[in-house]
Amino acid sequence: MLTWKQLHDLKCDELLDAADGWGAVSTQADAARDRISDEMVRSLESTQKGMAAPAAIGRLRRLDRNYDYIRTECGLVRTTLSSLVYELVGFQGQLKDALDEAASLGFTVAADGSVSYPAGGTSVVTNQPSPGGSASADTPLMSRPPTLNTPHPGLIDPNPNRAKAQDIADRILRVLTAAREADEHFSTALNRLKAEPGLDVTESTWKDAAADLAAVRKVAADYLKKTIPTGGTPADHHDWWTHLSASQRDEYLAACPDILGNLDGIPAAVRDEANRDNLHLLIGRLSGEDNAAARAKLDGLRSIDTQLRAAPEPGVPPMYLLGIGEEGNGRAIVSYGNPDTAKNVSAYVPGLGTTLDKHFAESDVKRARETALGARLADPDNPTASIVWLGYDAPQFEAEKFLDLNKLAENFAVMGDHDAKVGASAYNQFMAGISTTHETGDPHVTAIGHSYGSLTVGLAAQQHGGIPGADDIILVGSPGTEAKTADALGVGRDHVYVGAAKNDIVTQLPSKAEVSGTTVGTLLGGPGLGGYLGHKIGEAVDGPDQLYFGTDPASREFGAKRFATGDGPTLIDRGQLVASLMDGDMDGLPSPDVSAHSHYFDPEVDSTSAKNIARIVAGKSSEITTQEPR
Repeated sequence: MLTWKQLHDLKCDELLDAADGWGAVSTQADAARDRISDEMVRSLESTQKGMAAPAAIGRLRRLDRNYDYIRTECGLVRTTLSSLVYELVGFQGQLKDALDEAASLGFTVAADGSVSYPAGGTSVVTNQPSPGGSASADTPLMSRPPTLNTPHPGLIDPNPNRAKAQDIADRILRVLTAAREADEHFSTALNRLKAEPGLDVTESTWKDAAADLAAVRKVAADYLKKTIPTGGTPADHHDWWTHLSASQRDEYLAACPDILGNLDGIPAAVRDEANRDNLHLLIGRLSGEDNAAARAKLDGLRSIDTQLRAAPEPGVPPMYLLGIGEEGNGRAIVSYGNPDTAKNVSAYVPGLGTTLDKHFAESDVKRARETALGARLADPDNPTASIVWLGYDAPQFEAEKFLDLNKLAENFAVMGDHDAKVGASAYNQFMAGISTTHETGDPHVTAIGHSYGSLTVGLAAQQHGGIPGADDIILVGSPGTEAKTADALGVGRDHVYVGAAKNDIVTQLPSKAEVSGTTVGTLLGGPGLGGYLGHKIGEAVDGPDQLYFGTDPASREFGAKRFATGDGPTLIDRGQLVASLMDGDMDGLPSPDVSAHSHYFDPEVDSTSAKNIARIVAGKSSEITTQEPR
């Protein structure tokens, strides 16, 4: 049991030295991990082609994971000890104040915390000075035994020193109780930080590490988490980080990787380091859950982890993980290239149905990769960073189901613009962070929105001040931005670019004035087919001349530059559709082919669109090929 004397004499500097020692081990493990992954593994991958090479690389990757785990756990030990010292120093200060007051009054504090006090005051019975005594925190004033000087039990002692001694004894007990509780909590957290003999780091190991982090964070909340200015601006975050010492940064990285990794205004390399650690912790935690949502996110996280660990491909910028999380439908921000040093920076917002899953990790991340490669070809003299930003919850409709011709009105009514409005604010915060951390402060920035993501980007552009740092805006497969013209997007209509494939139904939603079905009929191959279908879509559309989310971005009225794209496959087989309509079988309408909505970034399927996007991102918009607006 901790006594006040032990708390008073505790040498907190020695505990801090121990914390620094664990921090040094964590730093050394981090350095060893970097040497293995950046030097040894990559060297073997690039120079060794024999049968033994894969086995050697596998063992090195295992060692890499072990060092990563050691770094994390030793960092948590350091944080736990540092946090304990933070608490104990506060308790020592409170104890010192109580002891100093006792000494100034001539009181004596016993080993058990009781406080002896001298005579004082005048007895109402004897008219003599009231004698001294001793006060204990567990013997309250109103319940102490009566004496000759107190004619009735419970009367206030006339000696004023009694109340002062009681107050000091109570304060000593309170601080001791708090210190004992802290000691117990931190000891429990420290005892968790153990590894099994013969360490083999698996997902279950990271699951245990995630629990360790939760335990450390629980006891260290006041020491670290509450000191991070999460409610500030990206500039505030950057200023805070800049003024931390190297050891403080290491401590925050160890204890709060999930916060730092998603904090706009923190340098990209730091966010990447924090998020890679948090990625492992998320994989470990989600591997212990048995539900469809957790399994989908786990598949996405594993795919991203595999890509991050893969050997770099020639000509492909390195990957940076700028955000990761499990909230909502999942969060992931992946960049090909460092946005803090790149001359050309783009940030693409995916749309309808996007969630953190394997499809996102393989499809949307690939779109960022293809854009980075294309921009590098367009501007080989300057580095590019191409980002995919899943920092919001997109409406969860699968494109095929959403575009069910029998349910378009219902689906559009449910979708709305709420998610886009929330996402727009988060996107602008992220883009402000990119502007804050860029090392030259003058990158060429392109905001890209696809599908519902174009609504998110459009709304972000219409917020006060527009999209921070944006020079150009690209809208592809867009159902509208709620803007009447491109001038409302803040970069000038000559810097707003629109891609709308001929057979992309999302870009051809008719207005109520078009319920005759002319637009849909043309899309399907003839105006005579559109009456029924146009009525179904028209039920969902507001305004006589508007798309569901405002003016058609590909229209002449909107005023943006429309770049050339491929047509994409025809939406539906006309013959099969006619047969269903002739038979009156509305439930038997054929499923539409909506893939034209997804081809804009793919150089193998739509090289025209992909090249034009890359040229704009590279600041070579004068070289794009165009087509007439509608």
